[in-house]
Amino acid sequence: MMRKFALALAAAMLPIAPVPAAETRTIPGVAEPYKSDAFIADPMPAIDAALTAAKQSGKPVLLVMGTGGCHDSAWLANLIATDRFAPVRARYEIVYADIGMPHVRGWGRNPEVAKRFRFKIKGTPTVVVLDADGHVLNRKAAPKWRNAASRSDDDIYNELMN
Repeated sequence: MMRKFALALAAAMLPIAPVPAAETRTIPGVAEPYKSDAFIADPMPAIDAALTAAKQSGKPVLLVMGTGGCHDSAWLANLIATDRFAPVRARYEIVYADIGMPHVRGWGRNPEVAKRFRFKIKGTPTVVVLDADGHVLNRKAAPKWRNAASRSDDDIYNELMN
C-alpha cells in the first residue's frame, strides 16, 4: 500500500509538460485545408456520369471515397483543386463520394459505393482509379491514401500522374 502511495505521489509531483500542438500544413488560397465540401452526399449518379464521360473522353475515373470532415480526405480534395494539380484534374474524371468514415462504427454513409467496387473501407480517403467500364485499376494502392495529409505534395502529384 505504501509503495502505491509513493508512486502516486511521485507521479503527481512530476512537472506537467504542455502537449505540443500538432503540426498543421497550409495550402495557398485555402482557408481551411482540413475541411472540404467537395464530397457528394448522393454519389452514385455522379459515379455513373463520370463513367459515361470516361467512355467518351478516354480518361480514367478518379473516385475519392472519403468525407469533408476527415482531415486526410479534405486535404486531398483541397490539394487537387489547386493550380498545381490542374494536370491531375485534366487527366481524370473525378468524383468525391461522401462515404463518411465507415471504419468508425456508426459514421459510415453510402455503403453501396464501396460495395459496388468490392472494397472494405479501412480508412479514408480510399482513392480508386477506374477504367471506363468501372474496373478498378489500383486495387492494392487504393487503401493506402489514409495518410494523404502527411504525404508530400510531390508524392501525391507523382502518384496521380503515373
